[in-house]
Amino acid sequence: MNITTRSRFTQPALIGGAVVGVLSALPIVNIGNVCCCLWVVGGGAVAAYVLQQNQATPITPGDGAFAGLLAGLVGAVIFLILSIPITLVMAPMQRVMIERVIESGRLPPEFREIAGSYAGGFIGLIFGFIFQLVAGAVFATVGGLIGAAIFKKQLPPGTIDVTPGPV
Repeated sequence: MNITTRSRFTQPALIGGAVVGVLSALPIVNIGNVCCCLWVVGGGAVAAYVLQQNQATPITPGDGAFAGLLAGLVGAVIFLILSIPITLVMAPMQRVMIERVIESGRLPPEFREIAGSYAGGFIGLIFGFIFQLVAGAVFATVGGLIGAAIFKKQLPPGTIDVTPGPV
């Protein structure tokens, strides 16, 4: 991959990754990812959109998928960076909520042990980052493919399409 190809994907990856990372890290807003990884797929589609807007010729599905993949990976890093201060702020509140649920006595004993030992903080961040990295790579790539199909520019009439097709 040469330098012009890399620079062509930088802006789409950063913008799409920002969509993935910010929306996935925000409390309450991140619930959108429960719905078929909505923010991750959306970030991949945004990356394909930005890529298409930056060039005059139609993008290929492979270009959209690659832009989505990069957006998913960048999004995982942004997610981790934003999750650290959010976790530091939210951890005491989560701990109090878990203690109240345990004290209510409505939970089975097995779950009480698990909830009581819940550290949340660092281990939760690491697992969240790994999950975001894997899910981001897969679902943002799908979003990039969808975005490439939706946002692909149409060639003017009489123009010959020279993009490689199926072999």
